[in-house]
Amino acid sequence: MEDGHVNTFALNFENNRLSYCGQNCKRIPPALQSMYGAKVKYLDLSYNTIETLKGLEQFGRLEELILDNNKLGDNITFPLLPYLRTLSLNNNQVADLELLIDKIVERLPSLSYLSLLSNKACPNELSDVDKDDSDYQRYRYFVLYKLKHLRFLDSRRVSAHERSEAEKRGEFMRVRRPRDVTDSMRTEHSQQSARPLPLDLSALGKHKGAYGKCHYKYTGKHSEGNRFIVNSDL
Repeated sequence: MEDGHVNTFALNFENNRLSYCGQNCKRIPPALQSMYGAKVKYLDLSYNTIETLKGLEQFGRLEELILDNNKLGDNITFPLLPYLRTLSLNNNQVADLELLIDKIVERLPSLSYLSLLSNKACPNELSDVDKDDSDYQRYRYFVLYKLKHLRFLDSRRVSAHERSEAEKRGEFMRVRRPRDVTDSMRTEHSQQSARPLPLDLSALGKHKGAYGKCHYKYTGKHSEGNRFIVNSDL
C-alpha cells in the first residue's frame, strides 16, 4: 500500500478509536493525520512497516498508541503527547533501552503502561535466547527506576515490592547494547533464533498463548499492546 493512499476497507474509526493495520505503511499516512488526528484518542497501527513517527504530532489527544509489529528502531522520536497513557512497541527493532526511556521521560509524561516485548532492548527469550529471567528482572528494575509512574510493564503489573527494589537497585541495572564482534555475532544468532509475536493477520484478536518461559496472557482486540490488561486491572 502506498503511504499516500488509504485502504478504506482496512480503516476502522469508531468512538475516537482508529485502527489501520496490516497495510505495509512505512509512515503514518497523511490522510489519517488530516482526517482523524484531532479526534483520535486510541490509535492502532500494528502490522505495518512503519519506520518513522513523523505526523504523530497531529494526534495530540492520544491516550493509547499501539505500534506492534513494525520496523521502528533507535532513531524513533516522539512528539509531546501529554495525555498518552499506553504505548505498545512489541516486535520492533529497538535495541538501545536507555535512549528510548530518556525519550519517553521527555515526551510522554503521563505514560503508565509500556510494552517492549520482542525488541533487543527487552532482554528475554522473545528477543534473545541467551537471556533468562534474571536478565529480564534487571531490565524491569531499570525501566521502573526511570519511569516512576508505570503501572504495567510488558505482561505484568508493577508490584509495590518491585517498585521498592527498583528505587534501590534500578540505577545500576542498565542494559547495554552489544559493542564488540562477539556480541554482534551473538545478536545475529539470536535474531535468527528469536520467537517473535505472531504475524498472522487472521489471528488478530484470537490468539492466546505463551512463549518460552514467559507467561503472557493475551486478551485484546487488535494487537499485542492491549492483550496484557484485563478489565479488573483498569
